[in-house]
Amino acid sequence: MVDMTRNDKNPRSGPNAVEVRGLVKHYGGTKALDGVDLDVREGTVLGVLGPNGAGKTTLVRCLSTLVTPDAGHAVVAGYDVVRQPRQLRRTIGLTGQYASVDEKLSGRENLYMIGRLLDLSRRTARSRADELLERFSLTEAARRPAMDYSGGMRRRLDLAASMIGNPSVLYLDEPTTGLDPRTRNEVWDEVQRMVAEGATVLLTTQYMEEAEQLADELTVIDKGRIIAGGGVEELKAKVGGRTLQIRPSDPAQLAAMAQSLRDAGLDGVGGAQAVPDEGLLYVPILSDAQLTAVIGLLGAGGFSLAHVATALPSLDEVFLAITGEKNTLPTGPVPQEVSA
Repeated sequence: MVDMTRNDKNPRSGPNAVEVRGLVKHYGGTKALDGVDLDVREGTVLGVLGPNGAGKTTLVRCLSTLVTPDAGHAVVAGYDVVRQPRQLRRTIGLTGQYASVDEKLSGRENLYMIGRLLDLSRRTARSRADELLERFSLTEAARRPAMDYSGGMRRRLDLAASMIGNPSVLYLDEPTTGLDPRTRNEVWDEVQRMVAEGATVLLTTQYMEEAEQLADELTVIDKGRIIAGGGVEELKAKVGGRTLQIRPSDPAQLAAMAQSLRDAGLDGVGGAQAVPDEGLLYVPILSDAQLTAVIGLLGAGGFSLAHVATALPSLDEVFLAITGEKNTLPTGPVPQEVSA
């Protein structure tokens, strides 16, 4: 008889939907995971960031029972991923990096089949399939074989399949790669809806905008190890530094403003840079006192300011600072404070 006992008495279970301790996985001489510790709180989205080859997909494959870790311990939705894989598979959903659908079946048949494999009744499986086809704009193509779908349509079908059983824990491994903006937003909306209903999501992504849009907390993994973690703003604060963005009332004063700051010799603001095309002066600052000094100096110099804002480092910059990677990821600084 299959053991269906949940592992809720684990002392580390608490409010966490996912708990990982010391997870290790080797592929030959390569250590893909090197002692990973991880917690994902119930009803939240954890974004997992890292360069290619960092171990993100291996982590997802271990937590979804697709591969067996070589060492360590992991509990998901109260089930041990090694000792209770059959029970766990009924409570999770997974969308990998590439769409995995039966091309000979129609979109509706694909979803119905997955629903029945998850022990949904025939009626519930049909109803759930139709609901998800509608949500992912696939209703008109529902009866066509998946082989006739475009790449984006297959991706949407694969995402729908991972959600058909209303999983309590959903793994999304770079789910919006290659999707157009409209479809990407549909995916984001569906993820947020599921989380609002109590689901927990572990999201790996290379898109900083996606991480900021969806994740409650972030974990950065590199070379199989967790190297940083926390909220988006917390990670930005760890990297440190803000940029003061100043728009003068008279754009012709930009160069004079920059020179005035450089001549004043204030600590840390020698890198003030005027960008005429944007009509802005960018000033790196390290403290509130420094910010006050800059504004006071410009006021004393007779410069009239139309707009002032500060921006924390972008999540892209945080990622690069933490991992030391040279490749950039798409995002930009987000203003945090604005005043006239």
